[in-house]
Amino acid sequence: MISYWSGILAVSMLIYVLLDGFDLGVGMLFGTTRDAQRQRDMLSSVAPLWDGNETWLIVAGVVLWGAFPLAYSLLVPAFYIPVIVMLAGLIFRGVAFEFRGRAERSRGIWDVGFVLGSLVASFMQGAMVGALVEGLPIVNGRFTGNDMTWCSTFSLLSGLALCVGYALLGAGWVVKKCEGDARDAAFRVIPPLLVAVLALLIALFVHALHTNLAVMHRWIERPSLFAVPLIALGSILCVWKGVRQRRDALPFAAIVLLFICAFAMLAISFWPYMIPFSLTIADAAAPHASLAFMFWGAGIVVYPLMLIYTVCSYAVFNGKVNVMSNHY
Repeated sequence: MISYWSGILAVSMLIYVLLDGFDLGVGMLFGTTRDAQRQRDMLSSVAPLWDGNETWLIVAGVVLWGAFPLAYSLLVPAFYIPVIVMLAGLIFRGVAFEFRGRAERSRGIWDVGFVLGSLVASFMQGAMVGALVEGLPIVNGRFTGNDMTWCSTFSLLSGLALCVGYALLGAGWVVKKCEGDARDAAFRVIPPLLVAVLALLIALFVHALHTNLAVMHRWIERPSLFAVPLIALGSILCVWKGVRQRRDALPFAAIVLLFICAFAMLAISFWPYMIPFSLTIADAAAPHASLAFMFWGAGIVVYPLMLIYTVCSYAVFNGKVNVMSNHY
């Protein structure tokens, strides 16, 4: 049962990163143009989907709270500030998304709010991941840091890396869904964004090895694990190929694969720890009776229904955005 719920948590987080990642990326890229038609096309590509994407963040939070309460009790006080700022960014972004369609004189304000909300939410997510990887001060099962323990050079660099990564994912989505100027502009920004992502990942990797060689030992002891970074390298080559050959679907698919590989590498590096080198998945799990009780409701009813809903939503809104229409 522990393995089931840890898998559900991991899959929920991955789905959130991929789905909300591309629409947060589109939100950040939205601020790079003042062309009204291009902005309209970019918003139309995410309009039917963005609020459903954010549902997976709630799912991950609920699973963490219900199935791994000890981890939840340690992470919440460690990340009070970044979580609050992230949620404020997501809320303001959603409000701006809806209000700009009705506003006339104040549309510029809501456009800025949409971009800033996307940027702030993305940055805080990356910073929290960076702080978690770097390690939290936990003594006798209690968080012993302060409100700003999460803020370090490594976590700030991680926040920047995730912003650039989401922008790359968003550019791939725009290429896949849009035509005309929006598509062409997205093709142009993919190469520099990809180079920036790789540079930031290398910097983070070197910093992580410098502070904790135990992670590298885990990879050396299991050479077969290096298949994952090799797949990531192949996905990078596919992105370049898709851009060079102007293949609309390939860049986004390859970038998604790159994100999956990065997620897998992170999980491999710290398994079986939920909070690196402080709390294992088994120690963080709720009693078996609680996990079994959740299984018969959320595990086999709610979660599958959400997966079906997500698949159906993307199937209904498949294809390119209609540039001749004012609506998606």
